[in-house]
Amino acid sequence: MTATTASGTRGWQSSGHGAAKPGGGDNGAMPLLAALETVRDPELDEPITSLGFVTACILAADGTAEIRLRLPTYFCAPNFAYLMVADAYDAVAALPEVRAAVVVLEDHFAAEAINGGVAAQTGFAQSFDGEAVGELHELRAAFLRKAVLAGTDQVCAGLRARGADPQQLSSVTLGEVPPSAARDRLVRRRAELGLPAGDDALLLIDPATGDPVGVAALPLHLRRARLTRISIEANGSICRAMLGHRYDTPGVGEEDSP
Repeated sequence: MTATTASGTRGWQSSGHGAAKPGGGDNGAMPLLAALETVRDPELDEPITSLGFVTACILAADGTAEIRLRLPTYFCAPNFAYLMVADAYDAVAALPEVRAAVVVLEDHFAAEAINGGVAAQTGFAQSFDGEAVGELHELRAAFLRKAVLAGTDQVCAGLRARGADPQQLSSVTLGEVPPSAARDRLVRRRAELGLPAGDDALLLIDPATGDPVGVAALPLHLRRARLTRISIEANGSICRAMLGHRYDTPGVGEEDSP
């Protein structure tokens, strides 16, 4: 990747030649990239940066931020795509150094409707007037619940490796889980859903209601959590392979992502 050369801009643009470097010799676009790292693919629960979806991240001298995104296929679901473009816009526009934000999805069959809708802040339903039945709040919540299940399996795997059996897991609280990136991620996802996320909250809860998982329901709950994690990870691998087949360049920030 190489720095942009447009006059008065500071940022990165993907070109596939080594690590991204800030344009103009400064780090003007680093806050943009940091903001984009908080934007996730709703289905995969991974940052769009680590997935390679960001192809340009530019901050102009007048405070205009330009972000360009790509997806693994031309026909990626427009509701997923809309969420990512809208979230990228919100994340970048909230930065104090940004006076105006432009987020462009490229090479997608619904790019015109998505880009126009996000720019006008009209919402998904109006952007796809006559085709969409409503906004995407429930879709986002549904994927967050899956992320909670997958995160639960990750945390439980660590506890089982330490010798915990399923019945013991039923009484474990979040505060009793050893510190780890998986635990922190699970706590954040639960908090986003409004689920119990304090140290005194039980680890095993229903991701839809927040109710404790009873001992009788424990085996099924743990199987669901494991299958959900495997499914998300498999979909992530497929998406990366398809993106790599479609494009031969890494995304901005992809090489630096954990």
